Amino acid sequence: MLQRTHYSIRGIDLMSYQTGVHKKGDFSVSDLVKNTIESKNYSKAGAIAHFIGVVRGETIKGERVKKLKIESYEEKANEVLNNICKELANKSGIVNVQIHHLLGEFDIGDDIVYVSVAGSHRTNVFQVLHEAVERYKNEVPVFKKEFIIKLDGKQQGYWVSEKIGH
Repeated sequence: MLQRTHYSIRGIDLMSYQTGVHKKGDFSVSDLVKNTIESKNYSKAGAIAHFIGVVRGETIKGERVKKLKIESYEEKANEVLNNICKELANKSGIVNVQIHHLLGEFDIGDDIVYVSVAGSHRTNVFQVLHEAVERYKNEVPVFKKEFIIKLDGKQQGYWVSEKIGH
């Protein structure tokens, strides 16, 4: 069972599953939708946008990815994710912001991150969704190790840097 947290945005009390990192299998896109629908200000939402990050089957160089391993500095990752969501939820017209990153070993096509933004209008929502994705990728201590089959057929594992476009 996921921990639920209680926090306030613009003086409105909210109860939500904690944004943060979760072990693979402990959180799903269905949980994401349920969180949004159960949020206290859901009646103010006119739009909801979701981003689902999945494991790519190919590197930028065209090498085949076999699997991905994701780890994090969990305490700091949770702190940063919560701060990002709270800051973005304070933007005009935004009702609910969530970022949930999964940890563990993943196969090609597996979900690895869920980002959700609910707001009064789609223009607010799309803008904040983009910002949420860019911020989690640049600010959160989550580490990805790709296991690939190189073009010459050799297998290799290496840690991926988000800064180089992976």
